[in-house]
Amino acid sequence: MTSHQPYQVRPARPADLPGARTLMLDTFYREFGYGYVPAWHQDVVDLGATYLDHPRHALIVATGPDGEVVGTTALHSRGPAHPPHPRWLAERYPSGLTAQLVRVYVRDGHRRHGLARRMVALATEFAARDGGYQHLYLHTNVDIPGAEPFWRSLATEVCDARSTGEHGPGVATVHFEIPLGPPGAPGTSGASFRPAGELAGLQV
Repeated sequence: MTSHQPYQVRPARPADLPGARTLMLDTFYREFGYGYVPAWHQDVVDLGATYLDHPRHALIVATGPDGEVVGTTALHSRGPAHPPHPRWLAERYPSGLTAQLVRVYVRDGHRRHGLARRMVALATEFAARDGGYQHLYLHTNVDIPGAEPFWRSLATEVCDARSTGEHGPGVATVHFEIPLGPPGAPGTSGASFRPAGELAGLQV
């Protein structure tokens, strides 16, 4: 795929959900190597109920020229759970006040077009506009190629958990926070976010 071909980054629509789910599952199995883990990936079973039907949650997609979903980013209102994460981290980022970024994936062959950065910018805009979120939090497996430099370019490290093995062998977890602007502040994504209802409805 050449760089001049157009991509669209926007909130997901119901028709995007099968493609988004396929991309997520492909990432779990083909890139991460551990497959679907119910304790970590329950949201993928019903993306519509988890993200489109929840006013404080969001699912962002990147689509290619043919409409294929080639990238995803999701945001929900649950903070990190203890266990497996440290108790102090769960207390610092409580559910309800914390927007957590998850499922930031771009399909191989569509990378290096800035899609992940654009999707994260749109999700950040959504979190800032919510008005109830005080933090934008994420954790990532820095063993995934490119994950660590990408997140360090956007976020601030709050906990390097690589020595704890909190997710088990083969997962090197680092926790980050992205600053949120004032509620209602305009985002920098170049796209405006509309709630899912109006639309028809590199991580662990």
